[in-house]
Amino acid sequence: MRAIVVGATGAVGRDLVEALCADPRYTEVRTFTRRELGVDDPKLRPYVVDFERTEGWHDLVQGDVVFSALGTSKKQAGSKEAQYHIDHDYQLMFATFAKQNGVRHMVLVSSAGADTGSSFFYMKLKGVIERDVEALGFAGLTIVQPPSLIRKHAKRPLETISVKALQALNAIGLFKSMAPISTEIVAQCMAEAGGEPFEGVRRISKQAIRRFAESK
Repeated sequence: MRAIVVGATGAVGRDLVEALCADPRYTEVRTFTRRELGVDDPKLRPYVVDFERTEGWHDLVQGDVVFSALGTSKKQAGSKEAQYHIDHDYQLMFATFAKQNGVRHMVLVSSAGADTGSSFFYMKLKGVIERDVEALGFAGLTIVQPPSLIRKHAKRPLETISVKALQALNAIGLFKSMAPISTEIVAQCMAEAGGEPFEGVRRISKQAIRRFAESK
């Protein structure tokens, strides 16, 4: 099976590339990034591309399943508009290329609480992304909706503090449903979902991700 990964330099994306390269079901892993990935594996076919200039590479977005783990924060992007452009427009662009090039299955990382009607910008953004990708009409669409993530190399101080606070509360039995999940588990869940034949639209909830983690 040939995999395509968008967002491979992020926390989930890096773990996903590792999981796909280690999985014998995947024979090729194509990555599309704006900077060098820094990973060496015989299955890997890395492409460093300009997301704003798609001529010459959009036809390379080919395979059996496309994974998208692309995402940023408002602080990193600089504004809500820039975050929307990266999280929504880039993901929809890659999804469109994949669909046009005959890819049948997409596995998309979203978020628990994604909702087009949400009053929170982030949750509304994730809901809009889900809606617009679904409208493309992939034969199979898997949407993974994790809660807060535990990153191995977190670069966002407030995020690190909030995750640690949740972990402390979870330890004494509070907010169990909001317990964060490691990026490795999310990545493994994505690889598993993409490695099996699927048609239709499904959402893998935070509860289902936890059950997957417990089964490992």
